[in-house]
Amino acid sequence: MKLKDDYIVYQASSEESIAVATGDEADNFNGLLRANKTAGEILELLRNDITEEEIVQALLDRYDAAEEEIREGVKECLDSLRKVSALEE
Repeated sequence: MKLKDDYIVYQASSEESIAVATGDEADNFNGLLRANKTAGEILELLRNDITEEEIVQALLDRYDAAEEEIREGVKECLDSLRKVSALEE
């Protein structure tokens, strides 16, 4: 899966990223997605084709957190992106 090409992601601050739909995707979703630091890292990983398991592993390598907590956070973030059809799967 990956983030659709019509989504632009930029870092608004050291703790927040923003994603906005452009082009044809703006007809489907005309808001913006605000992401905390970890969700912003997930958005960056989604710039390339990647599996959910690879995202979990990348975050496990970066953070000292329980695997279950990371899996839950990744699932929640991906579910939010799916709700606005931001992912190519």
